[in-house]
Amino acid sequence: MATTDKAIITCALTGVLTNPKQHPVPVTPEEMAAEAKRAFDAGASIVHVHFRSQEPGWGHMPSWDPEVAASIVDAIRERCPGIVINMSTGVIGPDISAPSACMRRVKPEIAACNAGTLNYLKARSAGTWAWPPMVFDNPVGKVQAFLDVMRETEAMPEFECFDLGIIRSVGLYVDVGMATDPHYNFVMGVASGMPADPELLNYLPKQTKPGSSWEVTAIGRREVWDLHQRAAELGGALRSGLEDTFYLPDGERATSNGELIAALAACAERAGRGIASPEETRAALRLRA
Repeated sequence: MATTDKAIITCALTGVLTNPKQHPVPVTPEEMAAEAKRAFDAGASIVHVHFRSQEPGWGHMPSWDPEVAASIVDAIRERCPGIVINMSTGVIGPDISAPSACMRRVKPEIAACNAGTLNYLKARSAGTWAWPPMVFDNPVGKVQAFLDVMRETEAMPEFECFDLGIIRSVGLYVDVGMATDPHYNFVMGVASGMPADPELLNYLPKQTKPGSSWEVTAIGRREVWDLHQRAAELGGALRSGLEDTFYLPDGERATSNGELIAALAACAERAGRGIASPEETRAALRLRA
């Protein structure tokens, strides 16, 4: 895979279930486009998008309506000419028909591909579960089904890896012909996955296929910024946004995605790297024109 010395920056606009009544996350196509423009102006060449229900009072819930997806993506592309769309696909269970329909409708340049199964857990300080323990199931057959649709729609898979075994599994997918030229996303900071520890980045890229590109999704509070800085120094692609954190490096709460992306661009600049344009991003990741 081609590489670039310039930092490729992704903005994750909003999470799966983040409540807009509690946090400044966008929901409507107009809000998504406005937040994407703030991130775009700050240096993001990619936006990672979760589609949200447009029913009044239900904006905290996801939507897999292909027309909702199209209205959001069209609004973003209109406000941010040339920006790269990265679409979330994560679902529980074997039925992937809903995200597949959205992929076919909006034709994202990149689609998230959760590359392995994880016990998705979090404990509260009181000694109780933050939510009922759940299995984020991504067996090989499900991964293959997603890859088939991504190949059909010409979307680059972004292999989301929550632990070391999942990173190594992506290499096995390549070995058996399921994938080529993988792009890895090290998801760090989930309580039952890899911690958001910068020292891990001295090791994790060594577990990828030679020549592969990689990035970090850092989930947490202000402590994630040391991890972003290390990723910038080691040549990784960078990602932040209101899906991943609500906190700026100084500990203040972010009011927009634009603030988070500006802070991420500053990490790249401190590492002596420029910021990749959408055109440079497409060339580096070999995305379709």
